[in-house]
Amino acid sequence: MTNIPETGRSTRVQVRLVVIQVLVISLLGTLGGRLWYLQIREGDQYAKEASGNHVQQVVQPAVRGSILDARGVPLADNETRLVVSASRTDLMKMEDDGKAVLTKLAGVLGMKPEDVMMKVRLCNAETPQPCWNGSPYQPIPITDEATPKQALQIRERAEDFPGITAEPQALRRYPSPGKANTAQVLGYLSPVTDEEIQQAQDTESPYLRSDMVGRSGLERQYDKQLRGKAGVTRYEVDKLGRVLGQAESDPAEPGANLVTSIDSRVQRIAEYELNEAMKEARKQHDRNTNRNYEADSGAVVVMEAKTGRVVAMASNPTYDPNAWVGGISAKDYAELTGNKSNYPLLNRAIQGLSAPGSIFKVIPTAAAIKAGYSFEGPYNCSSSYSIGGQVFKNFESQNHGPISLGRALEVSCDTVFYALSHEEWKRDGGNKPKKNANDWFYKTAHQFGLGEETGIDLPNEVTGRVPDRQWKADYWKANKDAWCKYGKKGGSYAEQIAYENCLEGNRLRAGDSVNYSIGQGDTMVTPIQMATIYAAISNGGTLYNPTVGKAVISPDGRTVKEIEPQAHGKLPTSKKTLAQIDEALEGVATRGTAAWRFGGWPQDKIPMHAKTGTAEVYGKQTTSWFATYTEDYSIVMTISQGGTGSGASGPAVRNIYNALYGVSEDGEIDTKKALLPKPQKTLPKVRTDGTITSPKIAKDFAKEFRPSPSPDAEATTPQGDDPADPQQAGTTPSPENTNRDTRRGRRRRGGGPGRGGGGEHPRRRAPRPRAARPERTAS
Repeated sequence: MTNIPETGRSTRVQVRLVVIQVLVISLLGTLGGRLWYLQIREGDQYAKEASGNHVQQVVQPAVRGSILDARGVPLADNETRLVVSASRTDLMKMEDDGKAVLTKLAGVLGMKPEDVMMKVRLCNAETPQPCWNGSPYQPIPITDEATPKQALQIRERAEDFPGITAEPQALRRYPSPGKANTAQVLGYLSPVTDEEIQQAQDTESPYLRSDMVGRSGLERQYDKQLRGKAGVTRYEVDKLGRVLGQAESDPAEPGANLVTSIDSRVQRIAEYELNEAMKEARKQHDRNTNRNYEADSGAVVVMEAKTGRVVAMASNPTYDPNAWVGGISAKDYAELTGNKSNYPLLNRAIQGLSAPGSIFKVIPTAAAIKAGYSFEGPYNCSSSYSIGGQVFKNFESQNHGPISLGRALEVSCDTVFYALSHEEWKRDGGNKPKKNANDWFYKTAHQFGLGEETGIDLPNEVTGRVPDRQWKADYWKANKDAWCKYGKKGGSYAEQIAYENCLEGNRLRAGDSVNYSIGQGDTMVTPIQMATIYAAISNGGTLYNPTVGKAVISPDGRTVKEIEPQAHGKLPTSKKTLAQIDEALEGVATRGTAAWRFGGWPQDKIPMHAKTGTAEVYGKQTTSWFATYTEDYSIVMTISQGGTGSGASGPAVRNIYNALYGVSEDGEIDTKKALLPKPQKTLPKVRTDGTITSPKIAKDFAKEFRPSPSPDAEATTPQGDDPADPQQAGTTPSPENTNRDTRRGRRRRGGGPGRGGGGEHPRRRAPRPRAARPERTAS
């Protein structure tokens, strides 16, 4: 017998066969399930993705909307130019990274090879401008000024210029109508970056790689409305890139047009007068520093008093925004960002910080009334005021005797405000402040809108500073280590100040309050803030958000969305107090410190109100301020290192008013010459095809509104902001035009008493360490 089964297999073999069969069936089942999942369950999705591999997109950039002035005159629009571009992707595929092609291209375009190569390099932390900060997959513009002959050479010899294109494109243009530059208000464009594309991909307004976006000014603020929507055409192609047919097409949608409240004619006048005022200031001698004033920067704002709309906004130094179109050159970029150019990209109307000087005095006047003091007084306008043995002088040691707060504004009497602020400092506890100190002078400044943004529809507005107790504590905390490290008891002047600040720089001293009361010390404001405040005094107390945009009009003209004025607060004064301040400021223009600048003004027909200011800035010459308003407009001008308020800025402001109202030298009003006697209320007319009517504008008419120079002009210039006899300010000649704060500088150099300040034992101020120093853009 044998033990082998009839089947010829053992039990062990049978088990193994069963296991193998199960495994095979399982694998086949898994494979089948996967095939079902891919082909049936997700088949449509994968088919769609597969078809995408054979679809190419062609982008048609949208035409960017125009930016227009209040009458429809283009401030920014578009024009067709021949643009030569390079595909960085194609260049990088070449053995030499495209250097030979770019060198050959430079020869055709008449450019230096290194300049062309810098255009196509990518921006990063280590690569300085010029460079490309857009997508590396997007054609990079080399020049937008190619001639038809150059473009034809490139296109006919395509084999010699792989990756290079020459095509007509619509590019941004800033026409400067009537020479109204408006650069800082308009801003400029540059290519979108990959990071911006990523951030905006899930928003209502995603970017395409070909998009140009606003980087500053209105171009940035209203970028979404102006940009429109690019068109995309999709083509089906085979694996060799041959077009099989058109899949679908989304037409481009042009951007909307932005109508602004800017009047290009007034804008030109403002820019011209600011520049002329700065040039004239540089001819004047500064006795403080024994050299001419530098007048290195300035700004002016013209605002509608009843709405907050900006009619003109000029900043100097300025630049040509066309420099950015088609990519900025290395030379232009260096000039715009270098220290020697004094940073013209800054809009000093909203970013320039400086102590306001005496134009600030309307705030402590209102604060004094809130604290319980009488407007009528009387208050002693003495020639000096003493705190703890330190003497604070009034202008040229003048003594006007007992006067009201209104008269103190007219003659800009420092000692009245010194005394009021010192008294309030003592009421609040002095060097040992009460737990809940009233701090009327500081709280009122915040209520006037200082220390925060005005809300203007322009990016990067700065807040300024109200140096109250909280700020003192925070600033001391930030700088204590630097002061303590640098300070030295009995050391140099700067070392002693740092030593004192190290010990008690967090305390609000009497000298701090005294300086603050006349717009000095650590107080910092912007021109737009002061223009908003003086407009509020004019309109009865409403603080409006300044606005430049007035309406957004769709490309077809059918949809008009007006941008209505918005208020953000009311002045913290009663109607009675506001009327008293208003009357005092009219007195400044008729018999006070600004009267000599408004001689012959038709006050009975167009009541003028003004306040002059000359502010000290540590380590620099004095800053000129001139704040004014009528029933219709508020105008504020400032010139850094320009001297006195009425001396440097006064003539320019008067000339702007002359142009607005058509006022001649003898005070006669010519309505035919008036540019804007009343604010523009209506919008430009929109035609049926969506285009907007645009009136013609003269090439340049700024000089037409300037008075003829008087041969004895020098003899009729009073001293500083406060004439020796304010009652005769408009007619009494004075031998010299000196800085309001000359006496303070002379005392410092001579070692005598001067401004400074702290408690009953005044504390001197220290230079701020650079590491923690707040940025000052136009002080």
